[in-house]
Amino acid sequence: MTPLDLLVREQIRAHGPMPYAEFVEIALYHDEHGFYSTGGRAGRRGDFITSPEVGPLFGLLVARALDAEWDRLDQPEVFTVIDFGAGPGTLARSINAGQPRCRDALQYVAIERSIAQRAQHPEWVLSLPEVSESVIGDGVVGVIIANELLDNLPFTPFSRREDGLYRHDIAIGEQDALEVVSDDVLDAEDVALFDGDIERGVLQRSASAWLQRRLEDLATGCVWVIDYARLSSAEVEVRTYAEHGRGGDPLDEIGTKDVTTDVDLSQLERAVRPADRIILQAEWLTSLGIHELVEEGKRIWEAGAASGSLEALRGRSRVREAEALLSSEGLGAFYFAEWRH
Repeated sequence: MTPLDLLVREQIRAHGPMPYAEFVEIALYHDEHGFYSTGGRAGRRGDFITSPEVGPLFGLLVARALDAEWDRLDQPEVFTVIDFGAGPGTLARSINAGQPRCRDALQYVAIERSIAQRAQHPEWVLSLPEVSESVIGDGVVGVIIANELLDNLPFTPFSRREDGLYRHDIAIGEQDALEVVSDDVLDAEDVALFDGDIERGVLQRSASAWLQRRLEDLATGCVWVIDYARLSSAEVEVRTYAEHGRGGDPLDEIGTKDVTTDVDLSQLERAVRPADRIILQAEWLTSLGIHELVEEGKRIWEAGAASGSLEALRGRSRVREAEALLSSEGLGAFYFAEWRH
């Protein structure tokens, strides 16, 4: 058993069944033994690949999107970008490498709970474990980004029984094994977030609260959510990842795997407000000119292939990166959702 296997059992014996959201919080973020505290991370040597880790192309395109938003806001002298769940700072580095026109106005804030990952942030970003009043001030003028964050905020699966929707909790069953139980009904306020005939889903109160707070933080600008998501609550499921593959039962070897869920966009829209734009990541990146950048990369490669220069190799890599970012069976099927304020 892992240390968290023992801890979860100890808390259940002391206090009764554990709410699933509390279990997710412990499994991912326990200070000493949580998945993200013990080395769980994105990247080729990590447990899963996010768009920034594919290569610099994604950051270059996000830089273009930031420039467009800076222009829309009439090029403010201070343009704040808050990157929630920033990991080791890969997105920040690739945006900077993309040389956005807004760079001189840019105040980049990287929010990351993991001490180990914050230690890898570039020196030019403001690196914080959580957003602070000093950052928000009278309101953010700029962009708040959540790239694969909301799927990791604590959540509560539920399922229908004859007399209503029941939340899932964690209890101890036979032979000291952890098991999912459903003895408590969802509150009426939570039930109202779903269609009446839903059989099972995932209540994402933490994600909704996060979005509400971020919209309140904005003076003007937008919130971008980029994640694996669903438009229908009925299609949302819980899964785990470890070492670039599915990680099995969330209740086994707690702390050694990423416990996650699809972001329920319909639930966010009902709980907070409708998004101003929801499109597939592939569509968003296409609108930002990814195909033009790939063609440019091909020309750079063809011109410098004989020398094997670093610039030529980077040009060639754009083809591979674009394939990954646009894949309909992978990152391209993620959603980009935008709320403006």
